[in-house]
Amino acid sequence: MAGSNGKYRDLDATPTWTVALVCAVMIIISLLLEKALHRMGEWFKKRNKHALAEALEKLEAELMILGFISLLLVFSQKFIAKICIPESAGNIMFPCRRNPDNDKKTGYCSKGKVPFMSEYSLHAVHLFIFFLACVHVVYTATVMALGRLKIRSWKEWEKETMSLNYEFSTDPSRFRFAHQTSFVQQNASFGNRATILLYIVSFFRQFVRSVRRIDYLTLRHGFIHAHLNPGMKFNFQKYIKRSLDDDFKEIVGINATLWACGCIILLLNIYNFQKLFWITLLPLVLILAVGTKLQAIIAKMAIEIQHRHTVIQGMPVVKLSDHHFWFGRPHLVLSLIHFSLFVNAFQLTHFLWIWYKFGINSCFHDNFGYVIGRILIGIMVHLLCSYITLPLYALVSQMGSHIKMSIFDENTSKALKKWRDNAKKRHKLGSTHSPTITPSSTPGQSPMTSPRSRHLYQNRPFGNAGDGVRRSHSDTEIPYPEIEMPVAGSGLSQYNAPHEVRLNVEERRESTDEDGFSFAKSGSRKG
Repeated sequence: MAGSNGKYRDLDATPTWTVALVCAVMIIISLLLEKALHRMGEWFKKRNKHALAEALEKLEAELMILGFISLLLVFSQKFIAKICIPESAGNIMFPCRRNPDNDKKTGYCSKGKVPFMSEYSLHAVHLFIFFLACVHVVYTATVMALGRLKIRSWKEWEKETMSLNYEFSTDPSRFRFAHQTSFVQQNASFGNRATILLYIVSFFRQFVRSVRRIDYLTLRHGFIHAHLNPGMKFNFQKYIKRSLDDDFKEIVGINATLWACGCIILLLNIYNFQKLFWITLLPLVLILAVGTKLQAIIAKMAIEIQHRHTVIQGMPVVKLSDHHFWFGRPHLVLSLIHFSLFVNAFQLTHFLWIWYKFGINSCFHDNFGYVIGRILIGIMVHLLCSYITLPLYALVSQMGSHIKMSIFDENTSKALKKWRDNAKKRHKLGSTHSPTITPSSTPGQSPMTSPRSRHLYQNRPFGNAGDGVRRSHSDTEIPYPEIEMPVAGSGLSQYNAPHEVRLNVEERRESTDEDGFSFAKSGSRKG
């Protein structure tokens, strides 16, 4: 067996110390990587960044899936190489110009048949899986870093809300004409002329100051007016960061639909078949469309203020609604962003893999100018989505009809989810009219008896009344009968729930957790 091949030495002719050394190095690298990920997860949890810790766990799960794929390829490599298929099926859809010399390489196959895949090709696919894992980690990390960097720049605007100038601008005793407010002037100037003009302006606005100071302050004021108590101290910028962390958990994952899209991209990578270039353009088109839509939502909210009110009391209050978004589903925007990021990362992985394995001037890059164009588009999509579109979505998505679970701290979120599951079970059993224990009550005491409790949502007696009425508090299937949050002063909710949910927002003092804030139970006294 030894020396059977002049180019390579078989295992029986290989020194044992080289085998042991290679295994030891691979084990050490793997252990260091595992330890680094573990330490990173502990660091996230120590700083109460539980969403990022969950995203890291999801990333580890994706890497484990890629590892399983790699192991399966290694194990089944020889078996796949012995599979034979007819020449009619094996001589079509090549990624490079067809080489007639390759038709003579039949391997194990009989006349009229060709190998399904050679061992060399399987090794190349194995290497592609490795590149996909590496690019996936680096790509998602840079997406999150750039997104958080952009949101961090809004911190100065949040500090401004503590100043006397901001209190003066939101003073209810201050009256202005709607068209004189800065928010309406900057966003509604083109909207009254033509809808197509509004979208054209929104398209170009996403490239220059996608989120302006007055937009942030007005959307923040509208969110607090709709969901919380007016004038309360609430760090909206930290809430946006936590919301982005929750969205990042979904962006990290690769579901079955995205894997199918990756296989389709590989399928269409055919020589002289320029459809792959349009696949490269697809993420760019989607990201630009999403950015235009988000900018148009801000402009339309300004137009609604101008049409709804002649005189504004204090700061303008935007009307929050899911109808601003496509099909009334804000989450659809995040799905499009997720799809665009995956397709773009897959394209970059394919380029790096071909470059490393076959060289920059290989037949896969027959049209080098076309390849450079694809790479430039991929980098543009990555930067545009990470630094502009994703932070813009994190802000504008708060203008939907529901509060995201990010507004609660970790313990409260888990309690509400458990409470929801129990409520759903009781509802199925027909016991929805039985006494229910809410997060702010104890057995035998209803939170409705507490006159000092602040409701999460309140009607406004004057000013922009009616804009703040919301139906539920979660964007993740929370609205069940027992946990519906009714509007204060309206009695029971539309589901006739036996109790109300009354929660306060209490902001923690800044320590090691710069994102920490939570809902605290309001004190209740027997009436």
